[in-house]
Amino acid sequence: MAWNGTSTKSLQVVGLLCLLFFTSPSFSADWSTTEAHFQYGNLDTPTFAGGGDSDTFILTLQHASGWKYGDNFFFVDFLNSDDRNFNDSDIYGEWYPNFSIGKIRGKEISAGPIRDVGILAGINWGADAKVRKFLPGVRLALDLPGFAFANLDITAYIDDSEGVSRGGAPKEDDSFMIDFNFAYPFEIGKHAFSVEGHIEYIGERDDEFGNEVSEHILAQPQFRWDVGHARGWPNQLFIGIEWQYWRNKLGDKDTDESAPQALVVWRF
Repeated sequence: MAWNGTSTKSLQVVGLLCLLFFTSPSFSADWSTTEAHFQYGNLDTPTFAGGGDSDTFILTLQHASGWKYGDNFFFVDFLNSDDRNFNDSDIYGEWYPNFSIGKIRGKEISAGPIRDVGILAGINWGADAKVRKFLPGVRLALDLPGFAFANLDITAYIDDSEGVSRGGAPKEDDSFMIDFNFAYPFEIGKHAFSVEGHIEYIGERDDEFGNEVSEHILAQPQFRWDVGHARGWPNQLFIGIEWQYWRNKLGDKDTDESAPQALVVWRF
């Protein structure tokens, strides 16, 4: 993979912000979960990158935690495929710090199924495509029976990418995102399972050449089995499947993906 100074700098800045956030004296985690995911599947290549499909390996570092004024979620994907034009030794990440109005006020905010409202300050970035998006918005934390958590995020989708002139993907107009993220644990006999993941919708926009970038729907539900639960072991190792459904993948109206991926999760 060819790295340029700006892409490297972007990753360094995000890493530094994470380091400062977690080492700050004001940060004390109420809870914290970190996982490493290994996924393998045959994923589609959008037509603008040549089309077809390729066997793809993804190693993900994922972290979620709660603290005095809200919660925090980020992941970094390390991707490698046998398609030299797409997902070949690439890095992609997203970070969503959420500031809970209820926690900040010290008074619960609830109405019907809504148990809290938060202010989101998201960022998405990709190395090879030199893509950077800012996603300010709101989070509605929902109180749904049986769910470990369920959030409805509504954000802007603001492009701050480098564009074609600097060797990246085309810059795009701004848009919006709606994302439902959740975890639903359950047990059958002595065995523990969960269904978790997210479903997002991003509105259409135009790129810097005036081409339409279609709206897309991306769903990535995981079905997990807790390997050690029936034996009384710590809930650290999970195996299962992630199904990736992507209508208009990356805004390409000619690419609709529906692909299972083998999944192994190690929780720290």
